[in-house]
Amino acid sequence: MKKKTLFTLSLVATFGLGFAFSSLLTKINSDNPTMKKVTGIGGIFFKCQNPGKMREWYRIHLGLNTNQYGAVFEWRQGADTAKKGFTQWSPFAETTKYFAPSSKDFMINYRVENLEELVDQLKKDSVVVTDKIESVEYGKFVHIMDVEGNKVELWEPNDIEYEELGQKMGSKTTK
Repeated sequence: MKKKTLFTLSLVATFGLGFAFSSLLTKINSDNPTMKKVTGIGGIFFKCQNPGKMREWYRIHLGLNTNQYGAVFEWRQGADTAKKGFTQWSPFAETTKYFAPSSKDFMINYRVENLEELVDQLKKDSVVVTDKIESVEYGKFVHIMDVEGNKVELWEPNDIEYEELGQKMGSKTTK
């Protein structure tokens, strides 16, 4: 009888501790369960000797619809295929300071949701944020440094305004 009672108490205690531990982990991992971080690639930027020649080469040989900034790829968003999304491809002069303080020849732009909330979290995680959030009609931007010193651009896009801006410029997207 004592063994049965001891076994039952052990089982209840184990269940209780497991439940408490599980609740603690759920609370730790769900401080902000709805916060999405990166949702896609917003752009690929790279240094080259002659951006104009590079844009022309890609237009002729790979069919990119290039403009003075590079090319824009148009696609449909996975969460809502009725919405368009865009990814920028841009060659920069090899002397550009836009990638500074990184010494790398490339920079990736990531699409994100709720940039302010993400920046707050990144600061709490001791990630280096190199500038303040900049807001323009087609979205919000900020730059961070990754663990290997690569400058990363974060973009909370306004795809409707981004598309309208491209149309005003007479740009065509690459689909």
